[in-house]
Amino acid sequence: MRFDLMHKTVAGARSVPTSRRGFLKAGAAATGGLVLGFVLPAGGRIARAADAAKPTVYAPNAFLRVAPDNTVTVIVNRLEFGQGVHTGLPMVIADELDADWRQMRAELAPAGDVYKDPVLGIQITGGSGTIAHSFTQYREVGARARAMLVAAAAKQWKVDPSQCRTAQGVVYGPAGRKATYGSLAEAAMAQPVPQTVTLKDQKAFRYIGKPMPRLDARAKSTGRQQFGLDVKPAGTKVAVVAHPPVFGAKVAKFDAAKAKAVRGVIAVLEIPVDRGGSGVAVIADGYWPAKQARDLLAVEWNTGALEKVDSAKQLAQFAALAKTPGTVARKADTSKLAGAAKKISAVYEFPYLAHAPMEPINCTVDLKDDACTLWVGSQFQGIDQAAAAAVVGLKPEQVTLNTMMAGGGFGRRATPTSDFVVEAAHVAKAYKAAGHAGPVKLIWSREDDVRGGYYRPSHVHRADIGLNADGNIVAWDHAIVGQSIMAGTSFEPFMVKNGVDSTMVEGMGEPYDVPLNLTAHAVKANVPVLWWRSVGSTHTAFVMETLIDEAAHAAGQDPVAYRKKLIDAKHVRHHAALDLAVAQSGYGKKTLPKGHAYGVALHEAFNTIVAYVVEASIVDGVPKVHKVTAAVHCNLPVNPMSIEAQIQGAALMGLGTTLPGARITLKDGVVEQSNFNDYTVARMNDMPHIDVHIVPSQDAPTGIGEPGLPPLAPALANAVFQLTGKRLRKLPFDLAAA
Repeated sequence: MRFDLMHKTVAGARSVPTSRRGFLKAGAAATGGLVLGFVLPAGGRIARAADAAKPTVYAPNAFLRVAPDNTVTVIVNRLEFGQGVHTGLPMVIADELDADWRQMRAELAPAGDVYKDPVLGIQITGGSGTIAHSFTQYREVGARARAMLVAAAAKQWKVDPSQCRTAQGVVYGPAGRKATYGSLAEAAMAQPVPQTVTLKDQKAFRYIGKPMPRLDARAKSTGRQQFGLDVKPAGTKVAVVAHPPVFGAKVAKFDAAKAKAVRGVIAVLEIPVDRGGSGVAVIADGYWPAKQARDLLAVEWNTGALEKVDSAKQLAQFAALAKTPGTVARKADTSKLAGAAKKISAVYEFPYLAHAPMEPINCTVDLKDDACTLWVGSQFQGIDQAAAAAVVGLKPEQVTLNTMMAGGGFGRRATPTSDFVVEAAHVAKAYKAAGHAGPVKLIWSREDDVRGGYYRPSHVHRADIGLNADGNIVAWDHAIVGQSIMAGTSFEPFMVKNGVDSTMVEGMGEPYDVPLNLTAHAVKANVPVLWWRSVGSTHTAFVMETLIDEAAHAAGQDPVAYRKKLIDAKHVRHHAALDLAVAQSGYGKKTLPKGHAYGVALHEAFNTIVAYVVEASIVDGVPKVHKVTAAVHCNLPVNPMSIEAQIQGAALMGLGTTLPGARITLKDGVVEQSNFNDYTVARMNDMPHIDVHIVPSQDAPTGIGEPGLPPLAPALANAVFQLTGKRLRKLPFDLAAA
């Protein structure tokens, strides 16, 4: 990999008034030391206007702890599930604090108001927002902590703070004086929190912008890292649940005699489950006896009144609906379609997709009369905390949610219904009501997870494009059909605009200057749907980038040159990313081996632009990616090493969507797939060589966790066209049917 970076000066160090983010000092932790907490405004897209107008003063919660041994522990206000925030946010604080990186540590924050996203107003890990939203927030923490440490040293030495400097976790003063942060931490707590701080100039950064190894790498690579599945408080029992085969079905009756006969089984209890259904929980001494017993349950389900989705019929219905006008998302004149010199008509199909994180769903609950403790890898700590509290009849503040490391998620651990957390709370409640005490760990098997719902929605796109004799697009009529992931959630008021779910249409048209008339149909179906890594861009990028490529060929023009002609000059970042990917790949200059071809795609997601140039061939009738040249414009890169990892992982996940078997299908309302034997994900042997190049920038950083996924599939599809002359309209790919 190459890190193509320029280290320019940020537009001046700036003083940040406390009115933007008030601060409170919190009490020392048990180990002693400096602890800082925030008073954050509740404003943001999701917070209520009244709250935004009058910021809530939160109770002090620690964001930074300097211990007597000089270690600095940063409390990370997100979930770490592979994206690197456990390192990125400590890097930001370490730079402003002038800390020694060797002494940096990190902990995941529990549920708490103080840890809410400062932009969105809720505690959330998603939308590639960690660095984008908390960059300045965490810089200010480091800067204020440093100022308080300096003030403590100056007071001790009876000198002016301006006579002191800091470096590598030490305060230096006149006459050779020096003191470690650890020795000053307790005294620093007595200092007033500065009203303003001056943040560093970019050229003074020691860590930001440099490739830094992850703080959690050693623990994870040696097997010492504790994930949610590893949690086992004293006396913990394990629960597995027999879920209804059709979403929302209820238990008609069940026979637990054989299940109760399994050694180690403690209880078999009927409980409510997601979407108004019910299930049967088996609680045992361990996972294996619980699973064995569940497999022996004789359960009859009441499914009579429920819609039973059939994927093939659904896609046909979607295609028919796509031919009709939907709710207008973007209006343009389509009158020139009829007289266009050349026309493109296309229908695209996208299946349901499961998140399938490597660590399946789990949640441990210890319920007592007046308190409840959760251990869970949650992307929605505050929402999950409140949902669990409602189930067990406690106030949210009586529920402690400990955020555990998670082995992947891709959005699945951020469900508005808190489905698996609520299920775990119901299990614990029923277990306690049956006269039992102690923690219960709910575990979903891989089969439970694949069949358990909350999928990337199925979609159909219909496009009709007209080009004039010069190859210019003169009319584009487009319709999208699919389920809304925002309808019925607390996000609906903010994300559904004029009747259109903005996530369904995001990425359509941009960044191209095209006369796009766009409508959308939001349908309802008895299949739970959710955001999936890169959300709407999972399908819109594929449609846009393959259609633009097709238009370029119809116009007899080079696909890269055609794109650049359509991208307005104001989209400087798009041009920069595309130019860098093309230059580094050798596109247009390098002669590829026989049977190989280039494919290009460009897409913006979460304010980050990623351009791919892939080199591919056809092997045994299946497209094979040999090399990916990636160019990323995410503004100021905090940790280039994490950016490389995220692009590599996202590209592989995007490649996985093209592989045979990468789909969730339903028959008579039942999900047909169950595990990795029939639900395909990309594996090690699918991994191509990926070179990542970063466009230099001094601007505030944008997100990186999701934007690398969308452009991979269309880039590969465009390469396949070069090799076969076939336009691929469906995911996953099927060359024989194309």
